[in-house]
Amino acid sequence: MIAKKTVNTLIASAVALTLAGAAGSAMAEKSAAKEKCYGVVKAGANDCANAAKTHSCAGQAATDGEGGEFIALPAGVCERLAHGSTSPVAAEAATDAAHDAAGDAADHATDKAVDAVKDHAKDMMDKH
Repeated sequence: MIAKKTVNTLIASAVALTLAGAAGSAMAEKSAAKEKCYGVVKAGANDCANAAKTHSCAGQAATDGEGGEFIALPAGVCERLAHGSTSPVAAEAATDAAHDAAGDAADHATDKAVDAVKDHAKDMMDKH
């Protein structure tokens, strides 16, 4: 006859092995379901080295949205984010976008200045 202690040990071992196997499977699924997402990282919040290899540590991103910095996200999420890319984003694209925004702001300011000058000229003509 098998001792009660032996039966309890066998049951505990079987439960432990089952749990360990399930945990290992879950961890493998989690790591397999991640992808690098470039261009969406906040300054200081990157996960690891950047694409240019100018640093090799997490938390080294200097500015928000740097195209060479990544954060690991669940597969499929990156492509749903604005400016998100699964490959490094060229610096020129980010620079072009910034220049376009600055150009639009300058055009708007110029339009306002021209309108102000026209209004002033009209006021001056009305007075004479």
